[in-house]
Amino acid sequence: MLELLGLDVVSSDNGKDALAKMATQSFAVVLMDCHMPVMDGYEATRRIRDAEQCDGRRRVPIVALTADAFQREVDRCLDAGMDAHLSKPYSAMQLRAAIARWL
Repeated sequence: MLELLGLDVVSSDNGKDALAKMATQSFAVVLMDCHMPVMDGYEATRRIRDAEQCDGRRRVPIVALTADAFQREVDRCLDAGMDAHLSKPYSAMQLRAAIARWL
């Protein structure tokens, strides 16, 4: 969907891999799956936020992607440091709207 919107995409299989890529590349926005192997999206987000503070880097917007649409999940995502929440399944139009303010 992101490529159909004309965006460049870098993907990771898990939160640990995402952290490694974030340490060496700059991103306009991150779409963070909350439930990944090795390191989940909540922990990856907390570590990204810690690194941003320690290194004096700009805050990269992080949008949570999860099948859980309950308010407790939204709150958990925001508490971890994510900026927005998008529930699966979602349409290309919903995805575009979720990331538009940062692009």
